[in-house]
Amino acid sequence: MNLEVNIVNILIMILTTFICSVLLVPIAKKIAFHIGAFDYPNQRRLNKVPMPTIGGIAVFASFIIGYMLFGRKSIEMLAVLIGGMIIIFTGLIDDIKPISAKYQLLGQIASILVISIYGQITIDHITFLGLHLTFSAPWNYIITTIFMLGIINAIDLSDGMDGLSSGISIIYFATILIIAFLLGMAGNTDTLISILMIGSLLGFLVYNFPPAKIYIGDSGSNFVGLMVSVTALYGFKVATFTSLLIPLLILATPIIDVLFAIIRRSLKKENPFTTPDKEHLHHQLLKMKFSTKKSLAIIYFINICFAIASILYSQGSILYAFIMYITLMIVFLYLALKTNILFPNKGVKSHEKK
Repeated sequence: MNLEVNIVNILIMILTTFICSVLLVPIAKKIAFHIGAFDYPNQRRLNKVPMPTIGGIAVFASFIIGYMLFGRKSIEMLAVLIGGMIIIFTGLIDDIKPISAKYQLLGQIASILVISIYGQITIDHITFLGLHLTFSAPWNYIITTIFMLGIINAIDLSDGMDGLSSGISIIYFATILIIAFLLGMAGNTDTLISILMIGSLLGFLVYNFPPAKIYIGDSGSNFVGLMVSVTALYGFKVATFTSLLIPLLILATPIIDVLFAIIRRSLKKENPFTTPDKEHLHHQLLKMKFSTKKSLAIIYFINICFAIASILYSQGSILYAFIMYITLMIVFLYLALKTNILFPNKGVKSHEKK
């Protein structure tokens, strides 16, 4: 798919989906109250009272409207839309009445298979440390599914504080758009998805920024994660990215946070994938007496730094990018040693401040 993309068109598309989202989120909130779709306080969330939680429906609807107005038909986008509907529907069921993790996983896999098999958006080759690996069926579908599942669930697990997952995702999509624009690749499917998602998520963030009035829900976080994984794969397929490392490094903060959670829960002999806790990065910042907004600003800043480093990497400024990556990794190492984000018995006393 090639689109006539310039700065004016990009701004029009973002503004259109932003307005749609701003208008649709209040409707989604009313629907949430009508059908009983609430996020109740638990071991993972910071909310003290039940919150309406199907904001993702408004994000998805805004995305669809944007595509109908500005997109062009293609097999890839049709597969993405069908996959998006599957994962939204699965998440919506869970938002209304929680279902077991295995059923959520089945919904995620079904949406991924539609995109990979019907849309043919797959990982077919990887170059790593001088080795060139080529994958044919069924291995390309298996590797693609594992890759996409990892990203979807990393975004989902980052959705633990007002404005967090939506803000991280906006930074990611904006970075993809900037890289594509700088490389002269701004007319592809990954760019279109990024533009539509930026506007849709910005509109939602109006209501989700602390103090949040509505949550995006599993339907929304899974859909956003799916779109993140699609842009990563499609961008690699059409050479927007010279390496799959670029989108992964843009997402370094949620990915590292998930890896820390897996290690932390394993050390406590808990199921690393189904046992929720309040030891994620944003929880640690709250325990360090930062307010919710300041904690959010710190995480945004770290993500923006990773994004800048990734842009430099994509432009061939490997040395500067490497220096930034090392510096950011030292920050995470400091957090790992000074808090209980990694080791269960470390850390400061719990202190949450809204």
